[in-house]
Amino acid sequence: MRRAPPCGKRAALRNGFIWARIPRPNVWTPALIPLPAKFVVRWRWPIVAAWVLVTILFVPLARDVHHYLQVGGQEMPNAESTRASLIVRERFDSPYPAFVVAVVHHDSLSLADAAFRGYVDSLTVGLARLPFVLGTLNWRNSGDVSFRSADGHTTFIVAGLRQVNDNDPTADVPAIRSTLGAIQRRSGPSISTLLTGAPAFDYDTRTVAAEDSERLERTVIPLALLLLVVAFGTLVAAGLPVAVGFIAIEVTLGTIAILASANITPMSIFVLNITTMMGLGVGIDYSLLVVTRFREELDAGVSPKEAAERTIRTASQAVITSGATVIVGLAALLIVPLPETRSVGISGLIVVASAILMSISFLPAMLAILGHGINWPGVMSARLARFRSQVGWNKYAMGISRHPKRAVLLSGSAILLLAAPAIGAKIGLPQSGWFPSETEAGRGLTQLEAMGQGGTLYPVKVVLRSTDGSVLLTPDRLRGLRAVSNAIRADPRVKEVRGIVDAQPGVPLWQYAEAYADTAAARARSPGLFRAYLSRDGAATAYDVFLDDSVSIDGAFNVVKHIRALDTRTLPGLSASELLVGGFAASSLDFQNELGRRFPGLVLVVLGVTGIMLGIVFRSVLVPVKAVIMNSLSVAAAFGMTVVVFQWGFGSRLIGLEEPAKAIFILGPVLVFAIVFGLSMDYEVFLMSRIKEEFDQSHDNDAATVAGLSATGATITSAALIMILVFGAFAFARVLAVQLVGFGLAMAVLLDATLIRMVMVPGVMHLAGRYNWWPGYRRPKGSSGNYRRGSKETPAGVPHS
Repeated sequence: MRRAPPCGKRAALRNGFIWARIPRPNVWTPALIPLPAKFVVRWRWPIVAAWVLVTILFVPLARDVHHYLQVGGQEMPNAESTRASLIVRERFDSPYPAFVVAVVHHDSLSLADAAFRGYVDSLTVGLARLPFVLGTLNWRNSGDVSFRSADGHTTFIVAGLRQVNDNDPTADVPAIRSTLGAIQRRSGPSISTLLTGAPAFDYDTRTVAAEDSERLERTVIPLALLLLVVAFGTLVAAGLPVAVGFIAIEVTLGTIAILASANITPMSIFVLNITTMMGLGVGIDYSLLVVTRFREELDAGVSPKEAAERTIRTASQAVITSGATVIVGLAALLIVPLPETRSVGISGLIVVASAILMSISFLPAMLAILGHGINWPGVMSARLARFRSQVGWNKYAMGISRHPKRAVLLSGSAILLLAAPAIGAKIGLPQSGWFPSETEAGRGLTQLEAMGQGGTLYPVKVVLRSTDGSVLLTPDRLRGLRAVSNAIRADPRVKEVRGIVDAQPGVPLWQYAEAYADTAAARARSPGLFRAYLSRDGAATAYDVFLDDSVSIDGAFNVVKHIRALDTRTLPGLSASELLVGGFAASSLDFQNELGRRFPGLVLVVLGVTGIMLGIVFRSVLVPVKAVIMNSLSVAAAFGMTVVVFQWGFGSRLIGLEEPAKAIFILGPVLVFAIVFGLSMDYEVFLMSRIKEEFDQSHDNDAATVAGLSATGATITSAALIMILVFGAFAFARVLAVQLVGFGLAMAVLLDATLIRMVMVPGVMHLAGRYNWWPGYRRPKGSSGNYRRGSKETPAGVPHS
């Protein structure tokens, strides 16, 4: 039995042996960018002061960022739904380009009672007086019985809002609710008044996302700090990663506020929760690696300044490499011309770049300042030392080395089994839970659905325009317009169609032709109808298609497809015409189709660039190929589990879903892949960097794999546990899209840090032997090191019997 000689002031007892780190000045590091270690240590105080100043400047901006984020914004350049929306906004004078709905209910009074009628009229007048309201409709001025429930206890008012751009109506919601609230307080609280509609849902979703982010931060940060205390055994060492995560979040949100408020680029509400998740995740992840390495160097007996310099050259370099893999995945989101994906890509790039910069500057500078103070308080460090012991990890790593085939077979089978449900994934908008139901807008929708008018909020908008610029209100073209509305109405999922030839049910076509013979006079008689359904030049018309409340969002997709399949050129008078379908369902379908079309290219870019980058860093072919395959397996397994929980509903109630979503919103898998592929590559880089470092000293693949796994196992597990906590917390958010991403990320990290990185990767490393390092490795002349499996030689500093 051999023992490594003690080295320096301190030596650690591991696995019954005196194990001390031997200083190695020529240690291999995964250097993508050489770091000025001496510069950081020398200027440590100014560097720390600069980061503190940056944080102070950005915190106020970060607190107000949710005011500038968009909930909508799924319009894509050149998409059919976008073209339809632009025609309506630019060529029509509709008073309802965007609208909200005030739902009014009383348990005992009905519209037969003067008090209830008077209250509804007061609300209508109050809304009409607001400067941004273009028009109002209620049961009285519309003459439409659909505005009142069968028992008369519920009615609603539609208020059209001025729409300069996509986000303006959302900003009007607080003022509208303030007006309604003032009228309600004067009339008594017994009458329920709820504001709903697309702008109200956008506003409530934005508010809920901000509240969830703050609430989960307050929950997650203390728990993460507790786990870090256990992992490090000291309060000081545990506090630094949390500080890095916090600063990265504040800097990112402040930057996003600047970009969005200055209209440099639209930013989606998704970035609020994604930034919090990633900021805490990568900030703590990278800091854990850096702090752990610094303490190891201190244990080797070197001075704090020298330990900080060595940490920069090793751990901080590994952070740059691993961070670069995350950046690749996030940068790939920028190639998709959609506000949601680009917003997440931009915010992710900023937060990861911030975490990397802090891990190579602020954190090493703080470590150089603190020195051995990083281990304060010493009593706690001694009592929690067993949690940091490598004894168990050394035994575990030796077990993997003895049975690598079994490890690969069992872990691979488990991953494939978990990934299998992904084959049956149904991509689409969820059939339930898409909108936060407990918000005011959600409660208003529930009341509308109770009276059978839920489809009022999101009608399908159909635009028909003549391509030669000719007017549409001629007798022959009116027949074609009626044929279009009849074809749409024939779909059993369609409840009602409103248009220029459908103003009143049952009116024969000849009466419309007679009424519209003098178009100017007809406009004067029915200005509201013409403003809503005929363009100013008369060359385009619009239809509002209201779906039955029983039609799911997936069913609405099919209605959009059915309408788009109509060939208007075969209809009377419409040979030179174009039919365009817009609205929420159509824009969501276009979003899904566009993102689905670009997703394979995004995957290929991420896989290719990441593989090439790792090949250059590790000078190997097998290492990057293995890493890409392993990461793909963890993402596939996470997607499989997402299908089980969200689509099939197994365990969905545990995360607050009342019923299965029955479909997976495509943005979830795309974001999970782009984010987690790089994040899980962190653990690959951490592990492989240490194995490569050991291998370059010993030239023994098996011993290097055991030593690398023993040295990084506790760090990777601790980092993964904290990241699972951070991501998993967002699986309990109140916005379904955020739940999808949070659950997918947590599951991917869990599987990656256990079955993949701790079982399958070391098993493959043992089986591949010297081929792991081909073609970049050449055994030194005269070296007795054995880099094949089965070697009984051990590198310096690695104990064995």
